[in-house]
Amino acid sequence: MNGPRAQAPQPHRFYDGGSDTEPPDPARPFQIVVEREVEGGAERFRMLRRIAYLDDEYGEILVPEDLATFRTDFASVPDLFTWLVPKTGNHLPPALVHDGLINPGGPATYISTEGHVIDRADADRVFRAGMRDAHVPLVRRWLVWSAVTLGTIWSGSADWSRGTHLRYRLAMLGTLGVVVVLGVLATLDLLDVVDWVPWMGDRPFLVELAGGAAGAVVIPLLLGLTWGRFRIAGVIAGIALALLLHVTVVLVGITLLYKVAEHLAVRRPLALLVATGTVVASCAVFTALLVGTRW
Repeated sequence: MNGPRAQAPQPHRFYDGGSDTEPPDPARPFQIVVEREVEGGAERFRMLRRIAYLDDEYGEILVPEDLATFRTDFASVPDLFTWLVPKTGNHLPPALVHDGLINPGGPATYISTEGHVIDRADADRVFRAGMRDAHVPLVRRWLVWSAVTLGTIWSGSADWSRGTHLRYRLAMLGTLGVVVVLGVLATLDLLDVVDWVPWMGDRPFLVELAGGAAGAVVIPLLLGLTWGRFRIAGVIAGIALALLLHVTVVLVGITLLYKVAEHLAVRRPLALLVATGTVVASCAVFTALLVGTRW
């Protein structure tokens, strides 16, 4: 299909995929029926019914292939980014389809009902189309697709040669590494610690801030073009990393503090009590000094 109508959401493409004893039924809405399992502290879910998705290119897709062995954690979103993309929502059905297609630990490719071979890179495209049909907003679905593409580039796809895989990996790691380094230097430049970023330099604060933001768009855009067939994902991932770098660092710091507090609460409750008291007392003294200085 071509033209604008092909881009419109088509939620009817998702339907009930049946089970080992029931065939798929396009007239019946899909059901997410799962059984929760916990092993080693990790939460996983076993699907009791399949989800069917009718893809433009590959036709009917039924996942998972094996209900008995397949496990999912729903949308595989790191805890740091659940504020941006939650574990569940409109994107859950296509996320389950994607999980079923890549099936970690299973075959490297999936065979659709019509006999089409779907490798990991193909599965990412199906995921993006599925998010469109599931009414996932435009910006979110392209961000999520770019994120899963990073996993595909790292893991590789069945039809890639060793050289191709290495080239994609180097392009990805090089782009992300340069973005992180430039992000750190730009921050130091903004704080007038160094003067090494030419598009910021020794200028008024707001001009430097605008220059840093512009560089956070232009540099990742140029680097993303080195990703070949994944250049769109490279551009989106690079710009997102550049713009969210500071938020991510803050969230990492808060997460580490939380994990340390939880560890102390279980292993060293007295140490946690002393540390908490010290922090509270220090904050009280600091606040009092600030108030006293003002007056």
